[in-house]
Amino acid sequence: APFTVVRFDKRQCGPCPEKPSCTSGAARTVNFLPQHLHELQAQNRSDQQDPQWQRLYASRSGIEGTMNELVNGHRMRRRRYHGVAKAHVQHVLTAIAVNIERLSTQEPADSTYRPRSPTAFQQYLDENDLPRPRWWRQGQ
Repeated sequence: APFTVVRFDKRQCGPCPEKPSCTSGAARTVNFLPQHLHELQAQNRSDQQDPQWQRLYASRSGIEGTMNELVNGHRMRRRRYHGVAKAHVQHVLTAIAVNIERLSTQEPADSTYRPRSPTAFQQYLDENDLPRPRWWRQGQ
């Protein structure tokens, strides 16, 4: 998008009363979007505080996590075969493999498996109401 760039010289920034709250560096550059784009950006940022928008984005973030796993964990951007049809087959087979891997980590409904007790660090997090970090391989 076209935007207006304003550059301030070091001499101009020296006497400025807002300098302590400004960014550091020899010179200051500020980019201004056109008014209609700035208003659209402000509206989008305020919409992101809405619970309905956050619920919708939560599903998107799950999909993006899956895509990240496919691209980075299974090298989906690297084709073994030339041609659209063969690349499609590779993508489908890789997706099947990922689904099998995910299903293999789930416990059957009639399982007697019990998760191990929390570690001392996890107990500390729970006692202090701190979130436990979750890794992409652990599912959620």
